[in-house]
Amino acid sequence: MHKRATTVGEKGLPPQIGVRESSAAGAVQSRDPADGSARTGIALGAGEPSLKSGERSDDPGCLECPAASTDRDLTETPVADNPRPPRNRSARPQERASRQATSRSPTERERVLVSHPMEFNLADLFEAAVDAFAEREYLVAGGERRTYAEMEARANQLAHHLAANGIGQGDHVGIYAYNRVEWVETAWAVFKLRAIWININYRYVEDELRYLFANANLKALVHQREFSLQVAALLPELPGIGHVLVIDDGTDHPDPTPSAVRYEDALTGESTVRDFGPRSGDDLYVLYTGGTTGLPKGVVWRHRDVFYALGGGTDPTTNVRVERPEEMVEKGRNGFPLTHLPIAPLMHGATQWSVMSQSFIGSKVVLVDKFDPAATWRLVGAERVNTVMVTGDAMAKPLVEVLDEPGHGFDLSSLLAVVSSAALFSAPVKDEFFRHLPNLFITDAIGSSESGNNGMTVISAGQSAMKSGPTVSILGGTVVFDDDLQLVKPGSGTIGKIARYGDIPLGYYNDPVKTAEVFMEVDGVRYVMPGDFATVEHDGSVTLLGRGSVVINSGGEKIFPEEVESAVRSHPHVLDAIVVGAPDERWGQTVAAIIAPRPGRSPSLESIQDHCRSSIAGYKLPRRLFTVETIQRSPSGKPDYRWADGIVLGGDAAPDAG
Repeated sequence: MHKRATTVGEKGLPPQIGVRESSAAGAVQSRDPADGSARTGIALGAGEPSLKSGERSDDPGCLECPAASTDRDLTETPVADNPRPPRNRSARPQERASRQATSRSPTERERVLVSHPMEFNLADLFEAAVDAFAEREYLVAGGERRTYAEMEARANQLAHHLAANGIGQGDHVGIYAYNRVEWVETAWAVFKLRAIWININYRYVEDELRYLFANANLKALVHQREFSLQVAALLPELPGIGHVLVIDDGTDHPDPTPSAVRYEDALTGESTVRDFGPRSGDDLYVLYTGGTTGLPKGVVWRHRDVFYALGGGTDPTTNVRVERPEEMVEKGRNGFPLTHLPIAPLMHGATQWSVMSQSFIGSKVVLVDKFDPAATWRLVGAERVNTVMVTGDAMAKPLVEVLDEPGHGFDLSSLLAVVSSAALFSAPVKDEFFRHLPNLFITDAIGSSESGNNGMTVISAGQSAMKSGPTVSILGGTVVFDDDLQLVKPGSGTIGKIARYGDIPLGYYNDPVKTAEVFMEVDGVRYVMPGDFATVEHDGSVTLLGRGSVVINSGGEKIFPEEVESAVRSHPHVLDAIVVGAPDERWGQTVAAIIAPRPGRSPSLESIQDHCRSSIAGYKLPRRLFTVETIQRSPSGKPDYRWADGIVLGGDAAPDAG
């Protein structure tokens, strides 16, 4: 069995176009072989060794198609002959809107139907739903409501504004806000232009934001006014961010830069017409998630692949794939429209995909900006919510505990299911849900930003018992490899790692080293293996055992020990430190720090937390502290995490300072 590691670009890339001429800040300028014109695309790993082109079948399920590498030095994604519609950029937005409005009928002034062949492109799928379900309510957030037609009109206006300010195919636009209608409007506007939106974690502190903004090569930023001070502190260091939009939210922070534009002003006067050029299933979507050092890393997907892996293109109950993009609207017409409430922030992939995948079939989505258990249940009653999505016990336990309060008065008659992903949803908490809601269905899913939805299971009352993690029926090209990259045999009890082939990402943006670690080739087939441990049951189902070897999973948030260790060790009274996860009843895991203090010093947990706040987000702070004379390490200097686990499980910790 021939096996070798391969980096993104060696196999499975979409067909490339043009020859690289120059590269800066993640952009690649190339010459069109047809007419010699210069065009700009996105680079995977700007400043790193460039990628080679490879042919790929139009069938997204084709895994064995020969890769025809060339000697060309190629890095950019496919560029359409006309990536943006021709526009008179010398005209002001109001003048353009006036000319467009007078040249079309009243119906056409609201939107222009897609006239080009539909692709497995996320914007195409959304626009098809708009045309089919225009008057249905699509989104409710923060007291604001949008029908499909209203969302489309505002997204078109924003897209025209962004295009007039230089945003086009392959450009990166950051979204830095709580769950709001503007977040979703921006996402669709950016995709309409074949650009790429970048999710920004609003809990990040300055150092983390600085890294993300620079690593993602942002060209524009849409942010909530609450975050203006953070943005203002970073903009002087990031000249590549040429355009900033500010969403007013009732706070009185000043604009981060004199050139910033109010979000609503940006839409004023712009056309609501859908007049964008054809798109491709090879357009890109980037999902930023935690990196190997705790710093964020961008997972780069093609629209077609992520649609099948996360967007509803694969039926989760039958594992059957959609064959035509038009089938999603047909599903929406044939089914009963449901209302969904994903509680997690839109900066997380799970909520992004609830908002996007449900739009393709005409469903309604309700968002909350801050998690409050009682307020969530009241919203379920007010909006007649059918499914609530949580991230494991961290959200599920507070939700179910508030149901024990006498006289709560929540109307949960519309609720059909609770869906969990990204974190452990324990059996006792599930049983509490069934005690209050015996007819409820609970869905447990496993997966990751890199592998999509690997599998799911549906549980009803009396079926909540599980092993260390959920046991699921696999989806897509999910497999489990042992240490020798052999498939784990069902029922063998062998512990392996979950991998996926077929609909998988291209790699990590600007991180060829991590790409080479996580993406590999086995017998000519490209796989992604993020590191989740699992075993295969006799019937072929998969039981998740752990979320990586040392990664701390606290309430659905991935926390990487190396980053926290670096912050703790920088404390003036700490000589050495190691960080591991400690069991926590509510959050699944919490951060525990083991320190060797400097002679004569005895730093408290509170002082370490205060020191670390400037370099890491609050949810990454140590919550338990253990003091030892010497940190045990291997001869090579690597931390001994097994020793550290023993300390945490058997020792007495300093109390949490909060």
